[in-house]
Amino acid sequence: MPAIQELLLLLPLALLALQASLCYGACVEVDSDTEAVASEGFKLGCISCKMRGEVRAEAKVDWFFKGVDDTEFIPLYSYENQVGEVRDPRFFERLHWNGSKHTQDLQDGSLYILNVTYNDTGTYNCLFFRSLMYNNYEFQTNTTKLINVNVVARLTRGMASILSEVMMYVSIIGLQFWLVVEMIYCYRKIAAAGEEALRESAAEYLAIASESKDNCAGVQVAE
Repeated sequence: MPAIQELLLLLPLALLALQASLCYGACVEVDSDTEAVASEGFKLGCISCKMRGEVRAEAKVDWFFKGVDDTEFIPLYSYENQVGEVRDPRFFERLHWNGSKHTQDLQDGSLYILNVTYNDTGTYNCLFFRSLMYNNYEFQTNTTKLINVNVVARLTRGMASILSEVMMYVSIIGLQFWLVVEMIYCYRKIAAAGEEALRESAAEYLAIASESKDNCAGVQVAE
């Protein structure tokens, strides 16, 4: 019985560890920042999550750029088979892959621009080409994201951006607090159930012992 009780008490911890492992691989699509500061670095965010995480997949990412003075999109960057290539001479030695690494199942196709210039102002087009590999066939999907970037001398944050960030952290803290409370509640409930089971076992044992004693006394009287 003590061993069973210990297992029941460890069950919430096991569930918590399982939840943490599942959350670790979660993918969340977040919009890219759109305001870059001149002479600093800037991350071009582009995330495209799979709807079926258990399905094996391969993906490649192509980026295009249309500056203020450009009339059409120009190939900017390509990433496939874990190899990236800068295709626009204006970004040579200034553009680096900042997305998924060590995998062909890309979900993060972000780039990082070094030493941003005012000429980097414009529209960036991120294209995901994904192949979902089922047992008997492959399914092709494409995702497009447009990012309008404005280069400024000094970063300015709007009130809406600040409030959104604050609410995000409040939500994260609230969820963590709720999880802790839920785990404590489950722990106490299981512990109480274990103690009740022990009391019932002890009472049953005493009842059996008392009955055996009475039987022995009855046998002696009869003799």
